[in-house]
Amino acid sequence: MRSTRLALLAAGMGLTLALSACGANQETPSEGGGGEGTESESSGGIPVGVILPETASSARWEGFDKPMLEEALRAEGLDPDIQNAQGDVQKFSTLADGMINAGVKVLIIASINSEVGGTVAQKANAQGIPTIDYDRLNLGGSSEYYVSFDNVKVGELQGQGMADALADAPDGAEIIEIEGAPTDNNATLFHQGQRNILDPLYESGKFELVQSQAIDDWDNQTGGVTFEQILTGNGGNVDGVVAANDGLAGAVITILKKNGLNGKVPVTGQDATADGLKAILAGDQYMTVFKPIKEEAEATAKLAAALADGDTAAADEVATDTINDPEGKREVKSLLLEPYLITRENVKRVVDEGYVKASEICTGQLKAECDELGIS
Repeated sequence: MRSTRLALLAAGMGLTLALSACGANQETPSEGGGGEGTESESSGGIPVGVILPETASSARWEGFDKPMLEEALRAEGLDPDIQNAQGDVQKFSTLADGMINAGVKVLIIASINSEVGGTVAQKANAQGIPTIDYDRLNLGGSSEYYVSFDNVKVGELQGQGMADALADAPDGAEIIEIEGAPTDNNATLFHQGQRNILDPLYESGKFELVQSQAIDDWDNQTGGVTFEQILTGNGGNVDGVVAANDGLAGAVITILKKNGLNGKVPVTGQDATADGLKAILAGDQYMTVFKPIKEEAEATAKLAAALADGDTAAADEVATDTINDPEGKREVKSLLLEPYLITRENVKRVVDEGYVKASEICTGQLKAECDELGIS
């Protein structure tokens, strides 16, 4: 059993901004998923609740997690009620209260922040309902199980992508880091992983860090405006941008286009969204991180089914890793899945595995790129 150690929150708070909006690299979420009612008609299975965090910063929650969790949970004989809090902490709590009162047997939490996630888990546990932290660990929380990807590895892939993209650049390449929300432990882990790769390059003088800025709530508009301010303050100079996900990458690319720098400055991302992959094919984004969310959903469903049956031994066979919660001073039983680096050369993998349709990304001038890469 391996143990992964978490870093304490290190990213700074986002700037308070009131400038004009910038474009964001995200899909339009599917309708539904944010209402207060039951997500679908009961299948007669064991009731479980799932609360997703939002739709604004990433297309993944509605486009990938929601349908994949629903399919996986039903395959395990469970009847899922999947709701989205739309970034509203109060709504997150209200949804949880409704599910707890409705008698769900397991509650799966992809929290907005550790405070609300921990509070919800505590309420559920007090009613004898086991909870699973999904994708994001709630620091100081009480969930006994956690399913996610190796998020330090995600950051390392982003750092390695930047190192690869600028391998032939002269020394002193100027890097701007646009990071995720300081209240999201995953963002801290991504940053930790990035720095595992980038710190030696900063120290050697190969790269020069201009500024690293966390973005409250993963807000793409704020991320774009923040990047523009940093870029302007640096005399319009940048050689690479470490953006923590595809949404922030899209906002950064909007500003690069405005300054005639898109395609010249490598930008990292994460989540392998359709828009992120299109930006890679267009040459505006260098890489993204592909996280096979179906694997995450299926593992969570197996874990939920075991817990719903009261079979902790079976649950422990799924969660064979542990992760340290430094705020709760505890080890949490976990399953940490493998993420993958995606550049132009292997965009096809995401399509072949069914996460994005070729028709979503092979549009207009990008069709020629897809033909060359065998994407269909």
